Amino acid sequence: MKRISWDQYFMAQSHLLALRSTCSRLMVGATIVRDKRIIAGGYNGSISGDAHCIDDGCYVVDNHCVRTIHAEVNALLQCAKFGVPTEGAEIYVTHFPCLNCCKAIIQSGIKNVYYANDYKNNPYAVELFDNAGVIVKQVELEEMILDLKSSEKLAFTAELLQKLANAGVSDEEIKKLYEQANQLYMST
Repeated sequence: MKRISWDQYFMAQSHLLALRSTCSRLMVGATIVRDKRIIAGGYNGSISGDAHCIDDGCYVVDNHCVRTIHAEVNALLQCAKFGVPTEGAEIYVTHFPCLNCCKAIIQSGIKNVYYANDYKNNPYAVELFDNAGVIVKQVELEEMILDLKSSEKLAFTAELLQKLANAGVSDEEIKKLYEQANQLYMST
């Protein structure tokens, strides 16, 4: 069995953290890494003890929910709370960081930002990262690596399509089914 790459490992962790999000608008997770070791993780949600968006709805001001702390900041605060240095670390985030998170990441000394999905990528954030020498790279999560039965599912689907073709289903219909299966298995 082939091991997953470090980038996929840490990005998968960020996606797992996002599942803890209490934001009903967008679920985001962040993992801070130093020397190939996870030093902190965070997800977007309300401050401890306060109402959550999933319970009481978002508290939107100027088209932005002010109830939540972003995943990146939660991860950085975890490091601050427990005295874990972030200088020279890396952060893996499910979505491109907003402008405020960008500034916090730069100020924390993080040198590499890996994100899976574009999300309102602010041109000024891109400029700030560039000016600060922070390397920013998109690393989309390859979801198939998380499915331990993906090979069996692909083989089963291929076998079914072949049986349909042998049973006389038209080439056009087989092609449509193949494309649907391909979208289902290869979508991220």
